Amino acid sequence: MLLFRWAILLLLLVAGVSFAFYVGTGQVRYRRFGWIVLKWTLLAAVGFFAVLIAERAF
Repeated sequence: MLLFRWAILLLLLVAGVSFAFYVGTGQVRYRRFGWIVLKWTLLAAVGFFAVLIAERAF
């Protein structure tokens, strides 16, 4: 469980750094990469917390 939390945190950090690179350089590839990482990270986080909630409910 701790591993998944750290993975989600690190992926959010990667997305944030990618957006910072986009702001600094103006290159669209950093923004595109940041959105992709953010999208999949949020999907993984929702799935992870859904499993935790379902585990407590049953």
